[in-house]
Amino acid sequence: MRDITHKQISLRTASAVGIVFCSPDTLTLIRDGRLPKGNLFDVARAAGFLGAKATPQLLPHCHPVSIDAMDMQFEFLQQELHEKWFEPPILARTGIVIRGEASSIGRTGIEMEVLTAVSVAALEIYDMLKPVDTRLEIGGIRLLEKKGGKSDREKYFTNPPACAILVCSDSTAAGKREDKSGRQIRDMLESAGAGIKHYAVLPDDPDLIRKTILDWVNEDVAFIFTTGGTGLGPRDHTVEAVRGILERDADGITEAMRAYGQMRTPLAMMSRGVAGSIAQTLIVTLPGSSDGARESLEALLPALFHARKMLKGGGH
Repeated sequence: MRDITHKQISLRTASAVGIVFCSPDTLTLIRDGRLPKGNLFDVARAAGFLGAKATPQLLPHCHPVSIDAMDMQFEFLQQELHEKWFEPPILARTGIVIRGEASSIGRTGIEMEVLTAVSVAALEIYDMLKPVDTRLEIGGIRLLEKKGGKSDREKYFTNPPACAILVCSDSTAAGKREDKSGRQIRDMLESAGAGIKHYAVLPDDPDLIRKTILDWVNEDVAFIFTTGGTGLGPRDHTVEAVRGILERDADGITEAMRAYGQMRTPLAMMSRGVAGSIAQTLIVTLPGSSDGARESLEALLPALFHARKMLKGGGH
């Protein structure tokens, strides 16, 4: 199974559809309540729910997820109701349309559970109708929509945000230590669709740090990420340097980073990172370790990019 520990916990939704094709005479039996196996849709709905809950047992690579809400709907196939989903050849036939919707708050999507629910509900309908219809056919099962996680990325920015990375480390600036965290930040930002306008390495000198950040602010760089100098060491000056020039705090950002990191290591509580804005630029101080920087960005991206719209007066 794939490692999903790096994914953010968020609201995930999905919807899917499928059809059981049957004869017009069978539809009449359903409408009249004359099926030999009794009520059709209540049993199919229950079967769909059970199928969704059993998805991790049926599909080996599916992670167990919390199904926080699910609904199953059944309708007789009609052009005016279903032309947005199906092509004319399908709409010309008769059958039962199954639609499932579900919501979950977790690290991974819920689309496989919805698809399984629709599939199992279709099989249950098939089983209940087979005594009266020998030409049953299941088809058209597909995902209609999924939201949450990576599928929401585009809503956070329309143009690639311009970013700058400032590595604050005496040893790295002196060439005694390899820069790993800065490269980690660059790779993650680029993977999230951002552009890197500046990348600099400085000693942990407050005056140099402030001057460099303010120069980038004057260039209207949208996001500035520092790495290093957020710990409790005697040369960890980045936090004080940045805090002194911030115009507005954004404490929720650092709360999210520390909460995410604390679920992975108790050492996350040692970070003194700060975040806030100057003019229309957002500055975030990240830990100096590559793991700490990576985990902090995992907690923030891509939602953090929405801050640019807010800073420019665009609201939420």
